[in-house]
Amino acid sequence: MPIDASAALAAEPRRAEIGWDHKDVQLYHLGLGAGTPATDPDELRYTLESRLQVLPCFATVAGAGTAAFAGMGAPGIDVDLAAVLHGGQTVRVHRPIPVTGRAVQTSKVAAVYDKGKAAVIVLRTEASDDDGPLWTNDAEIFVRGEGGFGGERGPSDRLTVPERAPDRTVERRIREDQALLYRLSGDWNPLHADPAFAKLAGFDRPILHGLCTYGMTLKAVTDTLLEGDVSRITAYRTRFAGVVFPGETLRIRMWTGGGRVQVTVTAAERDDAPVLADTLVEHS
Repeated sequence: MPIDASAALAAEPRRAEIGWDHKDVQLYHLGLGAGTPATDPDELRYTLESRLQVLPCFATVAGAGTAAFAGMGAPGIDVDLAAVLHGGQTVRVHRPIPVTGRAVQTSKVAAVYDKGKAAVIVLRTEASDDDGPLWTNDAEIFVRGEGGFGGERGPSDRLTVPERAPDRTVERRIREDQALLYRLSGDWNPLHADPAFAKLAGFDRPILHGLCTYGMTLKAVTDTLLEGDVSRITAYRTRFAGVVFPGETLRIRMWTGGGRVQVTVTAAERDDAPVLADTLVEHS
């Protein structure tokens, strides 16, 4: 079998030193659509170095790359990347991410689940600096055709959408150039920039990065319900349920209570086609 779960789970973590500064944070925030209007004090906390704070989802790109697929080359993992989909993402922050920092990041396979016709690999990256743990990233990687090896099916993280109306609903338009800007933070997949490549993948035009939608959604929740204070966020997870295209509008519905915000994200122009599901922000 291309996936040897025992070997993957037993492999030693991979270790890398990473660093970032205010320019990396500002570029990432701009890639999420921050800075409109440019002089809005609420936007300056994402764009102006003298007021800068860091969205926790920056952990997915810190060190000039995406943490989503770190560990795919681990022992026991030998799969066709054409069969791989980014199924979900969780970030847990142990304290606010500094504007400028250096850290040691370790990557490992934390779990391998057998879904029958597919496998799900949970890739975990953990970062620490001299003051201790900073964040833990879990990327759920869905591999078509690699199930049926007799492993555990794994937990279900599905959330039931509340029957009541959302507490808040906001819309965020995706700029036409947003994928081109977001990819400068480290995800160079041509699916998000090259029309010819996108057509080969079955799309009429390039699609937006799922992790960009992920970041846009967290910013919207922070600004709408958490008074723009990123330090209140402790964890954030989602399942990638569908694609969205530059130029479209995200419709973000939020239900709040008990230190949690449950969220759904849809494409407004396509009859609310699902984009993010099972999305939860935990906060103080």
